[in-house]
Amino acid sequence: MWAAGEAYEPYVGRWSRLVAAEFVRRLAAAPGGSWRDIGCGTGAVARAVLDAAAPRRVIGVDPAESYVRHARRHLAGPRADFVVGDALALPFPDGRATAAVSGLVLNFLPDPARAAAEMVRVVAPGGTVAVYLWDYGEGGMRAIRTFWDAARALDRRAEALDEAVRFPLAGRTPLRELLTGAGLAGVEAGEITVPTRFRDFDDYWGPFLGGQGPAPAYVASLPEEHRAELRERLRATLPRASDGSIRLTARAWTAWGARPPG
Repeated sequence: MWAAGEAYEPYVGRWSRLVAAEFVRRLAAAPGGSWRDIGCGTGAVARAVLDAAAPRRVIGVDPAESYVRHARRHLAGPRADFVVGDALALPFPDGRATAAVSGLVLNFLPDPARAAAEMVRVVAPGGTVAVYLWDYGEGGMRAIRTFWDAARALDRRAEALDEAVRFPLAGRTPLRELLTGAGLAGVEAGEITVPTRFRDFDDYWGPFLGGQGPAPAYVASLPEEHRAELRERLRATLPRASDGSIRLTARAWTAWGARPPG
């Protein structure tokens, strides 16, 4: 489902970068830290760390070799590196990192609690663990919510595939409880909303043909006739500005806390 950085970027990567910049800024980390980006994908969070946190080093880890290659090609340098690895068994020693962060990943893992525990393990006492996920359940990620509303109106099978149904972790309270359960202190939860402006309908619809993620995978499974029916329903449903653009918003839920001393 997640394999090609070039297809991921126009789908949600471009919006994740907007969230990541604000996410890192809110952490207000001291410069010179050593960061770990868990499930780094194409490098949205790592880029934000480099731009806003003045780290000594940031290391991203992702199970997809193609994403690691994409991130290395665009970001690797003396302060950044990317490795292939599993979020449930991070390839890092205990207690060395200043911060471990993860964007748009935990809901796709078979054991989010174990991944959170791994993030806690690799940070030093007093270090930060912080995560964010799209708001699927309350409809704050409007581009995807609009898609599934249209799909479910046309196809009863789509209900079980809807991220709002599949990913109950993607909420303010579940994220707070996940990090609290991992043993972090002072856990805070919040939200970040960013504008998602599409030039026109093709700019909105095109990324759903790339196969990256649950909704595009669903589109790829449809016969051409049903795919065209869904496309036209979305074309009729989405709001248009006078210049033909489609102006939506995307909300992400955030949570962060500190590893207790000792």
